[in-house]
Amino acid sequence: MFTKWWTVRSSKSAAALLLGCSLVLSSGCSLLPEEQTEEVLPSIAPPQISKKPEYEVTTQTLETRVEAAGKLISMREETLYYTVDGKRLKELYIKPGQKVKAGDPIAALDVKDLQKQVRDQKLQFRKDEVGMKETLRKKDEMPPVDFEAAVIAFEEKRQAISDLELEISNATLYAPFSGTVVQLPVQKGDAIKAYDPIAVIADTSQLAPGIKLDADELEQVSVGMKVSVDINGVGVVKGKIRALPVAQNEEEGNNGGNGGNGGNGGNGGSNKPERPEDFLLVQLDKVPANVTRGTMLSVSIIVKSKANAIVIPPSALRSIGSRTYVQVVEGETKREVDVEVGEQTGTVVEILKGLEPGMKVVGN
Repeated sequence: MFTKWWTVRSSKSAAALLLGCSLVLSSGCSLLPEEQTEEVLPSIAPPQISKKPEYEVTTQTLETRVEAAGKLISMREETLYYTVDGKRLKELYIKPGQKVKAGDPIAALDVKDLQKQVRDQKLQFRKDEVGMKETLRKKDEMPPVDFEAAVIAFEEKRQAISDLELEISNATLYAPFSGTVVQLPVQKGDAIKAYDPIAVIADTSQLAPGIKLDADELEQVSVGMKVSVDINGVGVVKGKIRALPVAQNEEEGNNGGNGGNGGNGGNGGSNKPERPEDFLLVQLDKVPANVTRGTMLSVSIIVKSKANAIVIPPSALRSIGSRTYVQVVEGETKREVDVEVGEQTGTVVEILKGLEPGMKVVGN
């Protein structure tokens, strides 16, 4: 009896164990951790060494230029000024931009004090004339030296009156030729300084490009050299150098002349005017229409030209110490070639020796 019960109980236990095992086996995939899939890494390409640029050796015309800014100036213009100090401008008959004719009045000084001096001196001179007549009658009774002194004193008084009359007549400035008032730095009532500009009259029908160069640049240029002129609002016009600036003497212009109606200005004032002679002047092949005095421009002067020069880019030139060389391409190989360098610009280097047109060189 006991043996049977154990057998039955054992059988039930065995069945339960088998059932559990089967459940475990059937759900094994969900109970175990999921296996990770292997990550596929992209293939890494080895870095490529960049190929240096190659340039063909060519020929071209090399030009060395001097460049500067300038403006259109009148070839005929005159600065009007006075040669006296301490006077005031009583009248001003013109305005900026006004057209005038030769002989038109420009300005007049206040010379009332001089006019009064002339009147007083003329009255005194009439008295002196009476005295001189008496001297002439007594000439034979006088020592020759005394008579000569009396004559000289009389003539000095006459000359003083003439000088005052000339100064009064020079108080009015007149237009030296027909033109346009291009500068008028004064106004009515101003105190006048000797040789300071009163007005500038210009013939605006005679215009030419004018530029100023430093001493080193002037040494490179000469009359007749070809020029390209880029005029604002017009474009590029061809021409050639017409004249070089004239070195100004320190005493130049300080000659007074006909009442201060000089054309070149003086050196006594701080506002010394510019003259055509102060500029490098360019003769244009054709003067554009509707251009005005003072229009800004830029000038490029060809100071040296060389045709069929062998050139390479500056980046192809190499140097070590005193050695200058290039790398020449020959098929799949390169070789170093020593070269002799000539002119250099911002874009090319001239090769005098070592290369021929058609060869290829390596850039940096």
